[in-house]
Amino acid sequence: MARTSVTFDSAGIEIAAHLYTPDASAPGPRPALVVGHPGTGVKEQTSGTYAQLMAERGFVTLAFDAAHQGESGGLPRGLEDPAQRVEDFKAAVSYLTTRAEVDADRIGLLGICASGGYSLSATGGDHRVKAVATVAGVDVARQFRLGADGTQDPAVFQALLDAAARARTTAARGEDPGVMTMFPETAEQAGALGGEHGVEGFDYYCTPRGEHERSAKFLAWQSIDKLAFFDAFHAVPLIGPRPLLQIVGSRAVTSWMAVEVHQRATGPKELHWIDGASHVDLYDRKQYIDPAVDKLTAFYTTHLAGTR
Repeated sequence: MARTSVTFDSAGIEIAAHLYTPDASAPGPRPALVVGHPGTGVKEQTSGTYAQLMAERGFVTLAFDAAHQGESGGLPRGLEDPAQRVEDFKAAVSYLTTRAEVDADRIGLLGICASGGYSLSATGGDHRVKAVATVAGVDVARQFRLGADGTQDPAVFQALLDAAARARTTAARGEDPGVMTMFPETAEQAGALGGEHGVEGFDYYCTPRGEHERSAKFLAWQSIDKLAFFDAFHAVPLIGPRPLLQIVGSRAVTSWMAVEVHQRATGPKELHWIDGASHVDLYDRKQYIDPAVDKLTAFYTTHLAGTR
């Protein structure tokens, strides 16, 4: 398995990615997967982990930094633009179709956390994608509007919209609008704000467990009002008859979103539970990742098995 740094264009923005290729001894072009990272994440974190593991299973994989994030281009930095995020997936598919080692008729998407929602939207509108799977998948717009567990007081998001509006006005006056900090200074503060889910996010992104220097840990304020209108699940009925697999931790507070997707899906679908895993456990905990990768391998082997 080899990893190569590559770039491709997404609506005029240069996207940085890692291309993972299996042992070259196998004959012919291979099935390929585009792997997307969680919100505020980068390709060197959990998406890179899954991309490497799936390459070891025989797939060409492409883990990329979303536009405005990581090593990819785009200003302002830290912008979470749902339309651009969906475009990034489609642009990644376009890039893979140009690679000699890839069978352009056997490309799938794999989205983790926020990229789970974006990958569903991208698949709904792009028939080049033959299968899609998510791991701990969420609609990040729903998560901001309704909370990770779906029970957030509506006033919380209204207050964020107020702050985003003030930031736009500040920027229009030529002043620095600042950014929305995603993580507090300590795990205790994270727990007070977000309970166990907040602590787990802090532990992954803000400690040696998973932190990376290019993982921004903030969002540009414009992200908030862009997320206000977005619905990652609107295109789910368009995915069928292509297959959909969702892998979810049995302890994940975000799992209600996967249930909603499953109910909306019209084609072959499976909601696969990893017993004992939380949302963030599926980012890097070997005892949960290993069975997830086994399931993903079986899914893509079955549904990307056709020949050119």
